[in-house]
Amino acid sequence: MSDTKRMIITAALPYANGPLHIGHLLEYVQADIFYRFQKLNGVEAYFICGSDTHGTPMMLKAQDQGITPQALAKRMSAGHVEDFLAFSIAFDAFYHTNRDVNQQFVNQVYQQLQDNGDIETREIEQAYDAAKAMFLPDRFIKGTCPKCGATDQYGDSCEVCGATYDPTEMKDAVSVISGTTPVRKCSKHYFFKLNHYEDVLSQWLNTDALQNAIAHKLKEWFSEGLKDWDISRDAPYFGFEIPGTTGKYFYVWLDAPLGYLASFKTLCDEKDLNFDTFWKADSTTELHQFLGKDIAYFHALFWPAMLYGAGYRMPTRINAHGFVTINGMKMSKSRGNYISARDYLDKFNSEYLRYYYATKLNGGIEDIDLNLTDFVSRVNADLVGKFVNIASRCAGFIKKKFDCQLADQLVEPALFDEFSQGAQSIHQAYQQLDYAKAMREIMALTDRANQFIEQYKPWELAKDEHKQTITHQVCTQGINHFYQLMVMLKPIVPKTITSAENFLNQQISHWSMLETPLLTHKINPFKPLLTRLEEAQVLTLTSTNAPPA
Repeated sequence: MSDTKRMIITAALPYANGPLHIGHLLEYVQADIFYRFQKLNGVEAYFICGSDTHGTPMMLKAQDQGITPQALAKRMSAGHVEDFLAFSIAFDAFYHTNRDVNQQFVNQVYQQLQDNGDIETREIEQAYDAAKAMFLPDRFIKGTCPKCGATDQYGDSCEVCGATYDPTEMKDAVSVISGTTPVRKCSKHYFFKLNHYEDVLSQWLNTDALQNAIAHKLKEWFSEGLKDWDISRDAPYFGFEIPGTTGKYFYVWLDAPLGYLASFKTLCDEKDLNFDTFWKADSTTELHQFLGKDIAYFHALFWPAMLYGAGYRMPTRINAHGFVTINGMKMSKSRGNYISARDYLDKFNSEYLRYYYATKLNGGIEDIDLNLTDFVSRVNADLVGKFVNIASRCAGFIKKKFDCQLADQLVEPALFDEFSQGAQSIHQAYQQLDYAKAMREIMALTDRANQFIEQYKPWELAKDEHKQTITHQVCTQGINHFYQLMVMLKPIVPKTITSAENFLNQQISHWSMLETPLLTHKINPFKPLLTRLEEAQVLTLTSTNAPPA
């Protein structure tokens, strides 16, 4: 990555048909840490997101609840924002896709692609639910896999053998909505000629815009030739109607990514920023996008092609992540192996989950397991037992013996410099999204800080009136190592660091501050920053979601 001073950071738009769970939070925590780290290094960074509100699932869920899709989207979006704030997810702008600004971008991009000759119409045959008078999305059809014979599979892919297929190929297909057998029916659809951008996309895939595993997988699409992308859906549908048509709507996957632009445009209007300098094709601003590996192909094929065709810039980097499992098992509400964001927040400090995810995130796409026993152990050992312990071991002496005033020098300034030098590797790990490495190295430094305190034993030095100077210097150095670690951990546990800043009477505004010790500086009396987790209580997170016996 370059040393750019301007950056847009996005996280995928959460779908507004349900509340957030802790699997969702992985992505937003990962992106927020990156954003906070960039800000801590003086980058003009903007973090944007919004609610994804369109599509058949939104329409059907709203019908089930007897409300409009707009009302459902408003309620769910408000809940998402509340949860994000509780987890310290610091978006600069959070929009949602069913807004005029987004529709303007959708229409403008569609018109440009049409002018380019990238849009084609043709009749296609689809599965149709006659009982509900609607065409069925693939996920609303279930049946027997035509490849391996597995039953109860979705209409687009088999979870048993991994095969993909057309819903019309399924055996014993039924509509999930009505339970009836779908019929085949023709309809005119609108297609985006993705192959018009094959050379552009191929060159882009050979940059460092994608992780190797994602780029390798996407290149398989090129070996078969890029196929046209169906960007339309038939009424009834909740979305934006295609200009010049009746009963034809833009597919949610066309309008949802353009929500990034719409969200940023609202921010530009608020802050008087020039939108074009950020998003036009010649922009030098970097665009870093965070998303799940399951939607990487939308963001790494259709999305950049749309952007390029409409005269906008392509992403600098797309960072995909894996899924979250709990205690080694796939998250499942029906099996009770599920934790909603709100259930977690009602019981525990959000900082603990942020830290635990950071210890697991290495910039790859592997799935991440939330092992609840390990979660308790890591939090108690690392944050409480190591990090906070440094301050608690020194602060009392500074208050009691020296009126909360730090000494004018350190007892081992060379060790302070070693911490500053060690921070360089941690800085690089953050930049490379290898938070797991950064946490390992930070915790190694906390061990070293605690060893330093153990070596000098200020509780014994303080008893000797002739050793008050060295006691003062030792405790001042311990507080300064804590200060250095605060800077390193600020992107991870921002609320805890805010409390620690109040304790030290020092605001942390830049990463480089860890290179200069706090000397002859007044601090405040120490108050406990974090409390230990009790394993028995943590284990109730999943037991309370267990299905009835």
